[in-house]
Amino acid sequence: MSLVALTVEKYKCFERRQTLELRPITVLLGRNNSGKSALARLPLLLETGLRTESEAPLERENLGIELAGDFTDLIFGQRPHGNVTFGLHFDAADIEATIQNVDEYQIQVVSEFRSSSRDGSFLNATWNLDDPRRPTWSSSTSVRDSIDVTFRGLIPWPPDLHLKRRSRMSAIPDEYPLIRYVGPFRDRPQRFYRLPSRAPAAVGVLGEDAPHILADDVSRGDGGLLAAVNDYLRRELPGWLLGVDRSSSLYSLVLTSGTDSTVRVNLADTGTGLAQVLPILVQRTMDELRPPKRSVLEIIEQPELHLHPAAHAALADLYIAGTAQKRCRFLIETHSETFVLRLRRRVAEGRIPSNQIALYYVEHDGSSADIRRIELDNLGNVQNWPTGIFSEDYAETRALAAAQIERT
Repeated sequence: MSLVALTVEKYKCFERRQTLELRPITVLLGRNNSGKSALARLPLLLETGLRTESEAPLERENLGIELAGDFTDLIFGQRPHGNVTFGLHFDAADIEATIQNVDEYQIQVVSEFRSSSRDGSFLNATWNLDDPRRPTWSSSTSVRDSIDVTFRGLIPWPPDLHLKRRSRMSAIPDEYPLIRYVGPFRDRPQRFYRLPSRAPAAVGVLGEDAPHILADDVSRGDGGLLAAVNDYLRRELPGWLLGVDRSSSLYSLVLTSGTDSTVRVNLADTGTGLAQVLPILVQRTMDELRPPKRSVLEIIEQPELHLHPAAHAALADLYIAGTAQKRCRFLIETHSETFVLRLRRRVAEGRIPSNQIALYYVEHDGSSADIRRIELDNLGNVQNWPTGIFSEDYAETRALAAAQIERT
């Protein structure tokens, strides 16, 4: 099974039911504080309720303190006795779970669960409103009218090994993609690092492991990863090459002039832009050289942060190239008009089909938020483009012209 869409209701600022379809490249646009980050981080949150042995629907503490918060922070209006609904839609099955917060005990219970598959089988479960510390559910399936059900995270776990639906449910945690998350702020480079005992599998939430991955590639590998990173830098940062300087168990990342090898600069002394983009570049290069063995959904918030607009388009090309690895998909939150324009241009050029990209605009009306799909045709044209989005340059130009006319 492949995850194709997510739905939410009464989640954070989204009071009404919202559906986010996942394509190889899914882009979230919108103003600040509109709800984009809440959507971007949703797959990460749901993962804690799928790969778990806990009876709690979600293990928010596994997200890290900045992303977790109290459970009421997930509920629209932060209502202590409220609930939130999540839906996961696969190409072969759909599941939807409503989680009720029980404020008296600081406990959450799956109060409603519905699932169905393309073969016609289903499983429904309803909490009996008994003691939330020892909850029970009334359940029915396409095989029998009533069964005993418990929950592991978001997934019902019937004890009947012969239940037709069990194998489908138990497979969902394995079918859910591996979630990678790179936040909007990346670590500043350190002057020195200690060589890790083994290479990390991913660059990390803050991109903090990207230097360790490069150092491991040079110290224990063939340097192919660093060479691929430098191929990119030759195009986007001409005149400089990235290197790893090692001294005993410590190492540094340095930039060396392509015309004078004696000119060397520690990455800690360079501008912020390269440090911000390096984790993204390392992760993309890793997947190109060593394709992942399972499905991956990579979430990136503001990949363009601290980069000159000229580099935004190159980032879009980087993600388009990443879709060649069929197991990699990307959920990207961005404020960059140039990034979106490059995606549209590549569609018009036939470099990527329009149905491989989903553009969404997140809009907040002051009380709740909605997401709107921006339709993209095979020539890169967009339909139902939201009023005001990326119109700031035009508005400023008009205001500039009006001011100039008034003063002449």
